[in-house]
Amino acid sequence: MIDVIIIGAGPAGLAAAIYVERSGKQAVLLEAGSFGGQIVNTLEIENYPGIKKISGFDFAMSLYEQATGLGAEIKYEKADKIEDKGEYKTVYTASGASYDAQAVIIATGAKNRHLLLDKEEEFTGKGISYCATCDGAFFKGMDVAVNGGGNTAIEDALFLSNYCSKVYVIHRREEFRGDKASLELLKSKENVSFVLNSNIIEILGEDRLSGIRVKNNKTDEEKVIEISGLFIAIGQEPDNKGFINVADINEAGYIIATEDLKTRTPGIFTAGDCRIKEVRQLATAVSDGAVAGLKACQFIK
Repeated sequence: MIDVIIIGAGPAGLAAAIYVERSGKQAVLLEAGSFGGQIVNTLEIENYPGIKKISGFDFAMSLYEQATGLGAEIKYEKADKIEDKGEYKTVYTASGASYDAQAVIIATGAKNRHLLLDKEEEFTGKGISYCATCDGAFFKGMDVAVNGGGNTAIEDALFLSNYCSKVYVIHRREEFRGDKASLELLKSKENVSFVLNSNIIEILGEDRLSGIRVKNNKTDEEKVIEISGLFIAIGQEPDNKGFINVADINEAGYIIATEDLKTRTPGIFTAGDCRIKEVRQLATAVSDGAVAGLKACQFIK
């Protein structure tokens, strides 16, 4: 019987493991991919309190070494389902294994939706980013583009307009889904240009991003826009479908939880980007992990 199973070894999951181990309990993390989550793709982190600058990989490695050094164990398996069996929970994995635990923390994160174009993965961290607040300052004085039409895209473009020479906002529709007041503020920016009714159809560059090809979906006209940075803000996708029997999930797929990160099932908690929250940043993910880890240990006691 494991004390706490943590599903996901991103910043939230690793932080939870640190607090579980420091509380004298056993933490086992189940990770479908590699530890660290999305932060490993960030070239430099400059907004984490107490650390002036660090690469995403180094930050993730430091969390990993701290958690495992305290005794946490990582099993590289995808958790598919959780069953509540009263006094304990059983987590089933895609490989057919099962693990029993007194408490479970769901920290699966959320993946950024991709354009699914050639060179997108190759140029991630080499001109392509999914987080303007993380990477925007690296493009100071350069021309960039934001792809999307929701609040995140509008906020990203506003943020980038303070650093970049030119910001192109590329949206597949004429109308935006985001906040009207923020949109009007964005329209007032002299260095912002809107490319509407258009889709990105090609990513250009040799060793890193140098431009994009866009196509107007009404006229079929194509044009090349030379840019140094592309910020893709077309939404995120959590992976929580397998947990709907133990946790309430909203229409977008995010887990509904209380402020102390409890789900509807006693002994099952959540942390990080997989839950409903307004701010999704590295600092808030780690904070969630700390709270969920402590609450899981209190539940066991």
